[in-house]
Amino acid sequence: MKLINYALQTQIETLSDTKSQEFFKDYIRDILEDSKKPYFQKADYVGLSLNTLKSKIDDISLNIKELQSLKKKLTESLDIAKALTANVLLENGIDRIDGNIISSLTLTKATTTTKQKITVLKPNEVMGLGYVKFSVDDAALEKAIEDEKALKELSEFITIENIETKNPSKIKINTKKSANTTEITTMSTDEILQLKQAS
Repeated sequence: MKLINYALQTQIETLSDTKSQEFFKDYIRDILEDSKKPYFQKADYVGLSLNTLKSKIDDISLNIKELQSLKKKLTESLDIAKALTANVLLENGIDRIDGNIISSLTLTKATTTTKQKITVLKPNEVMGLGYVKFSVDDAALEKAIEDEKALKELSEFITIENIETKNPSKIKINTKKSANTTEITTMSTDEILQLKQAS
């Protein structure tokens, strides 16, 4: 693992459209005009500096992808935990529990959302009407079916069905208003866990 940046890499990282770029050009000229170093060392230095930055960008992209995946998984896990906790409370006829650190646990209302699912029966005909990217433009179709005229011309080429998604009741954590809520919560949660382990 490379711990120290090349001086040129540091220069590259500070480049910006809003700042003067002459210093960087002068720096490159100095490298290329340095008669004490052979041409291949100059090429390696410039190339490795650029490649190191490219590698750094690739690493960041990979980390972002992994973090987005982790965020999605944790968000799903949190939603499941809230729904299951709410389900247990409902089974026991409880709609609210007051806390000491948090204000209370309450339940959100169960809701149902409806989304239209478009099934394209004749893709070529739909694309012939202008709803096309490299395939049928689903986003444009969803917008088009809101217009009566567009819906009429599309009607023989598509089917529309409503898909309902049930959103179960979830637990809601109501925190007390305090400037030090996070600090107090962390400290008190640790104390609660220690008490539970001791008992």
